[in-house]
Amino acid sequence: MTHAGTAAFHTLGCKLNFSETSTLARQLADAGYARVDIDDHPDVVVINTCSVTEHADAKCRHAVRRALNSNPDAFVAVVGCYAQLKPQEIAEIEGVRLVLGAGDKFDLVRHLEGLAAQPEGVTVQVGPIREVRDFVPGFSSGDRTRSFLKVQDGCDYFCAFCTIPLARGRSRSASVEATLAQARAAARAGAREIVLTGVNIGDFGKGSEETFLDLVQALDALQEVERFRISSIEPNLLTDEIISFVAQSQRFQPHFHIPLQSGSDEILSLMRRRYRTELYAARVRKIKEAIPQACIGVDVIVGFPGEDDAAFQTTHNFLESLDVSYFHVFTYSERARTTALRLEGTVPQSIRSDRNRHLRMLGLMKQRAHIHSFIGQTKPVLWEHAEEEGMRLGYTPEYVRVAAPADAVAPNSIQPFRLERLENGWVQGSLVAALTPSR
Repeated sequence: MTHAGTAAFHTLGCKLNFSETSTLARQLADAGYARVDIDDHPDVVVINTCSVTEHADAKCRHAVRRALNSNPDAFVAVVGCYAQLKPQEIAEIEGVRLVLGAGDKFDLVRHLEGLAAQPEGVTVQVGPIREVRDFVPGFSSGDRTRSFLKVQDGCDYFCAFCTIPLARGRSRSASVEATLAQARAAARAGAREIVLTGVNIGDFGKGSEETFLDLVQALDALQEVERFRISSIEPNLLTDEIISFVAQSQRFQPHFHIPLQSGSDEILSLMRRRYRTELYAARVRKIKEAIPQACIGVDVIVGFPGEDDAAFQTTHNFLESLDVSYFHVFTYSERARTTALRLEGTVPQSIRSDRNRHLRMLGLMKQRAHIHSFIGQTKPVLWEHAEEEGMRLGYTPEYVRVAAPADAVAPNSIQPFRLERLENGWVQGSLVAALTPSR
């Protein structure tokens, strides 16, 4: 492996992982590595793993096989949440040369340089998660249109189903000023929309005098970026002040994603969540009062231990009653070292699957109603680089996905668009005004 070789990256999991992969890619680029695709015979392959998605081990193994199929001599490094939680399991995958935990992954370049001369063997560098205290900022830059800005890492909540505190450590963040600097860098890289991401972003500033509202207000004054979105935020941390500020903001889009996890207070208690359904419903009402057409996404878990038929029906009825826009439905799966493993009332896998399907159907009905509420309206659309079947895709402020002929709109431009009909999963319509120049 030469020092100035080629490197490929494969990311599993969340927006935060994509942000961190971009940080690693920039570090390797500064060290002389040219970025290539994983199928382009790379010298180094970095696999950034997830512990939340199902079948984390299988997905990691598949990525390793793909890397070695492209280049049997590739130096494969595995980092991320799964690497922190199960380093020895990864070390036993044939072809893996380096495993780095949460405290070491951003020292990847140093590890690569130190191991370059070693012809074989696997190195595992994973320390105790309680010792991981540093916050490493970053933003994604693969898609110039939209950037995921890492504003926070770690979590202090220890929900019964979740391994993230074990994989990422305690809640931490940078200062408002340091975060603004990263947002400006993302803008210089071409991003016209920035999505604030982290593990528990509403916890921004914990341990300091600054708050998430302070960050939102400071970013709103940033002239270099046209659009911001708040990614997933806990309902107990989504304050009236944040909602009111977004309602009058010119830059923050009317879009909230709020984890619910269960519509049963009994199950929320077993999950060790920090709110109950009354507060959640109040958050949704406050948003809709302030921004009637706002998009509200919901995370929900089905099949958690103790969720009998009555508890599931309670969740279904609660979700049906909410004025929300779409669901992300997750099927509960057992995770080592979580307190949920000690709970009684295990739900059979077949019932978990049925409940998932049931809520997905309800979610699709909510999503279709949200989309149809905009038919006939004109909205500013940020057009992306992505094309499908000759159509360029984009999003309205309310997260409605639209499509127009690719040759009619420039990528990375914002343009008024009249939404006329839902076709092939996209809203199609007509362009209303001249293009705004892309950067």
